[in-house]
Amino acid sequence: MADVIEVNVMTGEETTRSYTQQEKDNIAAAQPTTDEKWVRIRSKRDMLLRECDWWASSDRTLTDEQKTYRQNLRDITTQDVDNITWPSKPSA
Repeated sequence: MADVIEVNVMTGEETTRSYTQQEKDNIAAAQPTTDEKWVRIRSKRDMLLRECDWWASSDRTLTDEQKTYRQNLRDITTQDVDNITWPSKPSA
């Protein structure tokens, strides 16, 4: 882990030091778990699907681009949790 650069706001003096073990532990503990990441991703995915649900109403025909977009959103959970590529929303 990189060093910490501390700046004295009164003098502008910079000092460099290494992270303490406690600081390293705190940083590690603050990182979201894989399950927490998936909760956030699914929440965003569900919101994006809701935004375009009206495309699928009974009096409309979905374009191939709209179908692909919605399917790509549903398939988002097949991606790497740390490297999600969100599909681009086509025009309505």
